[in-house]
Amino acid sequence: MAKRALQPLRIGYARVSTRDQSLEMQLDALKRTGCKRIFTDKLSGAQVERPGLKEALSQLREADTLVVWKLDRLGRSVKGLVDLVNELQSQKVHFQSITDGIDTKTTAGRFFFHVMASLAQMERELIIERTRAGLEAARRQGRVGGRKRQMTDGKIQAARKLLASGTPPHEVAHSLGVSVPTLYRWVPASSRT
Repeated sequence: MAKRALQPLRIGYARVSTRDQSLEMQLDALKRTGCKRIFTDKLSGAQVERPGLKEALSQLREADTLVVWKLDRLGRSVKGLVDLVNELQSQKVHFQSITDGIDTKTTAGRFFFHVMASLAQMERELIIERTRAGLEAARRQGRVGGRKRQMTDGKIQAARKLLASGTPPHEVAHSLGVSVPTLYRWVPASSRT
């Protein structure tokens, strides 16, 4: 008796970046497209180790399709996405991104994947460029990002005087409302005279 060929499966992968985000929207979309198995991760796409993705990839066989809700759920860099899809193709596994309209079962889908991946990378690079330009413009105007300094020039002078007079560092730090490591960072031992 001949064995019946296994039907190709649609295996879903969903990811959110933080624990407090919900996977529900992605899971619903993956189920509607016929995914019988769905694997998930709740961590940043920048993470190299994604157990859910690893498990999803291990389940894929020839003619199966890996399905994601959106391209950026799979990875952050164009090179990483292209390498993964090329690896899937070498295993004769298809890839589909629901919201991006990409399905590598078709020639147009393969072409569109490469175009979309390039556009996603360009968008990320433009965001980085704009952020850097904004920070540089703010610096030129005298604004500095980040938290306010805990140690003002006045506190630094006061700390030097107190330390020079023999006051213990932990008392100086306490009276200035900072930690001892912060005190040492702003008033190193070599400058206490």
